[in-house]
Amino acid sequence: MKTENKQRYLSLTLKDQYIALITLEHVQEIFTIDLTNICRVPQMPSCVVGVYNWRGEMLWLVDLERMFGYLPLGSQTDLFSKLMVIKLQYQGKSLGILVREIRDIENLDIQFMKSPDEHLFSLELSPFVQGYFISPSEEILISLNTKAIFQAQVGVGNQKDDKERYFMDCL
Repeated sequence: MKTENKQRYLSLTLKDQYIALITLEHVQEIFTIDLTNICRVPQMPSCVVGVYNWRGEMLWLVDLERMFGYLPLGSQTDLFSKLMVIKLQYQGKSLGILVREIRDIENLDIQFMKSPDEHLFSLELSPFVQGYFISPSEEILISLNTKAIFQAQVGVGNQKDDKERYFMDCL
């Protein structure tokens, strides 16, 4: 008798060519935001867009695509555009990630998750990949590691400087 071990994921578009997955257990809410309402914080790592007052809480916003080494979402949209924010929660900390598009909720059997392949994903993306699935239409569905997103050294290179420590301490 086969036992299924299903996990629910929120799927989203990543760089117009990938489908990324985040486990629903870490997704607190989803909302849209005007780029003009983000308070920029000077001298932060390039993927940190700024902070946003969400229901009285100072929520740090990170451009997920920029974190993975792609072009910033803000450079691909005009200033008055709205972007999707996924508010994640992990170990009592909150973080808002800006994404291009929310797709759907996927119910996937984790026994079919494949281990990350270092040749399949870019060097910048690889540390955030928990594994991947192949959909029936043969698309790669990348399961993102929420813990890795929260613990990321969000600056350029491997050296941790004061602004990175400050950002991680704010979470």
